[in-house]
Amino acid sequence: MALNLTLKPFERIVVNGCMMRNGGRKTTLTIENRADIIRETDLLKPEAAATPVRAAYFLIQSALIYPDRRDALTKSAQQQLAKLATVFTPQLARHVFEAANNVSMGEYFTALRELRPLMKRELEVLGPAGLDPTSPDELPRIPT
Repeated sequence: MALNLTLKPFERIVVNGCMMRNGGRKTTLTIENRADIIRETDLLKPEAAATPVRAAYFLIQSALIYPDRRDALTKSAQQQLAKLATVFTPQLARHVFEAANNVSMGEYFTALRELRPLMKRELEVLGPAGLDPTSPDELPRIPT
């Protein structure tokens, strides 16, 4: 099944690890086979990965973007998700399990989508102060 992706002028996307920028006009792309795709607006900057859920999101996002480091990143993401599984209520923990399942199947974007409700809940609990960047030593690292 093809994916139709409508891009705004100058919008950037990452396709199979390659950053691309749309030209000055709205464009629709049709992706006809399997590809790892993420919009720039869905990307989390490393300094924003200062909470447990955001750290998991960042690791999964990195696995999507860096196919050459995917094995190590997937392992790190699964470890981070395992830590999160016991923190949330069963209703919210379901998102952690779905994300972990999607990561194990190589469906990284779907895993990211599962984490969004948890990021929202994390913001409700921690407040904006909880999202302030921490010391660089506490931020998730991309395994090499």
